[in-house]
Amino acid sequence: MLKYKDQLGNIIKLDKKPLRIISIVPSQTEFLWDIGLRNELVGITKFCVHPGEMFRSIEKVGGTKNLNINKIRALKPDLIIGNKEENEQADIELLQKEFNVWMSDIYTFDHAFEMMKNLGEILDKKSRVKKIVDEIKRTLPEVKNIFKRQKTAYFIWYKPYMCAARNTFIDHALNYVGLKNALRNFKRYPKLDDEKLKEIKPGLCLLSSEPFPFKVKHIKELRDKLPESKIVIIDGEIFSWYGSRLLHFTEYVKQLKKMLDV
Repeated sequence: MLKYKDQLGNIIKLDKKPLRIISIVPSQTEFLWDIGLRNELVGITKFCVHPGEMFRSIEKVGGTKNLNINKIRALKPDLIIGNKEENEQADIELLQKEFNVWMSDIYTFDHAFEMMKNLGEILDKKSRVKKIVDEIKRTLPEVKNIFKRQKTAYFIWYKPYMCAARNTFIDHALNYVGLKNALRNFKRYPKLDDEKLKEIKPGLCLLSSEPFPFKVKHIKELRDKLPESKIVIIDGEIFSWYGSRLLHFTEYVKQLKKMLDV
């Protein structure tokens, strides 16, 4: 019997390598596919859209926050892989009574590396994981403080406006590349009315492509409220997915820097 500790301190016990895995977090699902778990993944969420081949071929077990528990039971997983922020506590506590559930808790790049290495050990994919983590670590320093402390608001939702504040992975990523989070005096994902937006007065507004899919029409609407701000739509997966998607982080940030010229 092997014992493993997850990032919340929970202990799971496995008598063999898991052969039936359900992943309920999109960024971690993509990572599991990328380290070679083609046959072991038996269930994913409807938001686990990358890569397309995986999304089309694997059973869906609901959304990250509205899991279909009965479908999960029917799939009889050896291991379920979730995340504290992405999944509902009540769902996880229910699943923990019946299955081995490994939970991540990620706020920094180092937390992401730890998650990947831990899962590599559990799933007997240590060499594949090491290759991915080493490559991310090699390229990340190329974009450290590439920006010049531009006061930035990172929008994740519309009606109401919501932004990523401190104590989030997004905040860590923004600060790493040298963008000063305009919401540093707030926690997590605050709702902001027009008055509060004008009070914060960010020089740069990043409208994320997810979880709310911001479009060009939203740029115009926000520009009416913040006429002096530079407003652009960005790839939200780059700044919020903390698995193998980080392999694309450095190149994307370099291109963003060229586009923004800030």
